[in-house]
Amino acid sequence: MNRAWDDPPTECRLLRLTGRRYSFLLMIEVRVLPFGVLKDWLGSSPAMVELQEGATVAELLALLTTGQPEQLLRGIAVSVNAEYATTSHVLREGDEVGLLPPVSGGSEDDLDFSVLSAPGLAAFTGLTFRPIDAQRIIESIKRGEDGAVVVFDGIVRIHTRGRQTLHLDYEAYREMAEKQMRELATEAQTRFGVRQVAMIHRLGRLQVGETSVLIVVASAHRAQAFEACRWLIDTLKKTVPIWKKETFVDGAVWAAGEPFPESLAVAPPEASHEE
Repeated sequence: MNRAWDDPPTECRLLRLTGRRYSFLLMIEVRVLPFGVLKDWLGSSPAMVELQEGATVAELLALLTTGQPEQLLRGIAVSVNAEYATTSHVLREGDEVGLLPPVSGGSEDDLDFSVLSAPGLAAFTGLTFRPIDAQRIIESIKRGEDGAVVVFDGIVRIHTRGRQTLHLDYEAYREMAEKQMRELATEAQTRFGVRQVAMIHRLGRLQVGETSVLIVVASAHRAQAFEACRWLIDTLKKTVPIWKKETFVDGAVWAAGEPFPESLAVAPPEASHEE
């Protein structure tokens, strides 16, 4: 069964659009970044879009979807300058607008794993292209005052929805994802009273059996550690802009991902794209 976002027309590409109607109107330009499956429809490169001064996110989306399938942007979220934005948000000259489909959860790493054992470190979050050494991270976090260390180790499985997996490719809106992960770690510490949080997500190509995301929570009490760890992975998969492309023996598809919260989604999502 074909999904709404499968098999995009090869000529459908976002290059440069304008909302200019009259030559005397003041105009602004914004930079549009499509992510995940939206790259297949709108093109993989950032695009400059010209709008009338005072235009909103809703007006930008209407321009982008001119002549496109109605369901193209259903269920997505939008960011402006790496912050989630509503459709009523007024755009300004030079804004960077991210088009973010529901998240699925060749660059140099900037994660320094040696700081994990630093005294007083409350949170360690980030994205990495390197394999995640789960055992090293867990051992580095343990302290004498901890009564529990709870771990979520998400790994690439060999079968998904009855199809054999060859590999996965993860990509992220990196600036926004790293900011969101730091904020989640801080909120988890405040909300659940845990001592330390580590949350690392892989990018790039992953083989079957590799860790895609690792969350480690250390706390004096096990109940808070369990609750914080569950909340972190559930919230990460719904709100942090990371996408997964699954390559099977019989084809490839962008994973449908978790629906955005209603407060973030541009329009209610349709039924799941899963087969």
